[in-house]
Amino acid sequence: MTRTFLTFHDYNDFDDEERLMATVNPIGLDIGSMSIRAVEITRGKEGPVITNVGMVPLPPGAVQGGVINDAKVVTAELKRLWSASKFRTRKVVLGVTNPQVVVREMSVSNLPLRELRQALPFQVRDALPLPVERSLLDFFPLENPGEKETVRGLLIAAPKDVVTTAVHAAEQAGLHVARVDLASFALMRAVSCLDAKVEAIVDIGASATSVIVHTDGVPLIVRTLPRGGAEITQAVSAQLGIDPRQAEALKCDLGLRRDGGEDEAAEAIRAAVRPLVNEIRNSFAYLGSGDRPTRVSRVTLSGGGALMPGLVEDLNTQLGIEVTLSDPAVRARRGRRDRQDNLDRFRTAAAVSVGLALGAAA
Repeated sequence: MTRTFLTFHDYNDFDDEERLMATVNPIGLDIGSMSIRAVEITRGKEGPVITNVGMVPLPPGAVQGGVINDAKVVTAELKRLWSASKFRTRKVVLGVTNPQVVVREMSVSNLPLRELRQALPFQVRDALPLPVERSLLDFFPLENPGEKETVRGLLIAAPKDVVTTAVHAAEQAGLHVARVDLASFALMRAVSCLDAKVEAIVDIGASATSVIVHTDGVPLIVRTLPRGGAEITQAVSAQLGIDPRQAEALKCDLGLRRDGGEDEAAEAIRAAVRPLVNEIRNSFAYLGSGDRPTRVSRVTLSGGGALMPGLVEDLNTQLGIEVTLSDPAVRARRGRRDRQDNLDRFRTAAAVSVGLALGAAA
């Protein structure tokens, strides 16, 4: 199982009902730009089992790039999701993604964990694009330093206001946030292949794309690109002079295929996808520079944008790398048949919520 990395917050103020349900694992909660996804996983005799899943759509603009713009709408939809899905607990692990999230390898003073957390803001101040007082920080060691003066690991920093806004929206819906985890690490936990190959997991959302490159569960780079499916739709709409709804339908039905009589539309979609492909390529090129050059040998796609027809084949050609669609249920058995059907409805978009729930059930 992929390593569990960080916890920005731990909350211990659960009510009596939650204490009685302590054996129920927290729900993996992923608040995206187009929808909210939640997954419940229990640990059975043969490993994790997906026992409940749910999704509700969000109106355009309520959430963009991991930032909640309309907390009241998000809170209302969370209440609706819990009412409809009948989850057995209100305790959740909340996923966070944002282009300003920093995941950077660095060395810090080798201190006991409590002292390290206190000293971290002073040690990493010059390495952050945001002031430390506006950031939530964590550090994950990548080695056992022994008696060495420093320890090599991952610095993780997220904008404090983004996280606290999401936590507040969840709490207003009557949920209890047990932990906040990076969506990127949840993706690795859910869909990564653990072997000696360098794998890139690319999660294409509506307004952001996460790129995580790792070897055997240890991340090499983590990036959030401010590009996604909505940008592609807008570009196709402008290029062809059609309504955005028509452009979305073309993107979903035709995609990058060159079907007869649709060459103009296919070329427009191809041009609209190109900036995202270039950003992904540049992320991989970064690994080829520096003191320890590394080459990505496998790409796994997830997210709603990964379903665009022809995208897997196009990326395979453009990047010259093996590209496949992810299976978010690869590390968990499925429960009841009706829950399986529900999961299939948003299969590729479920990877983050599955990974969050897997971490909670570990």
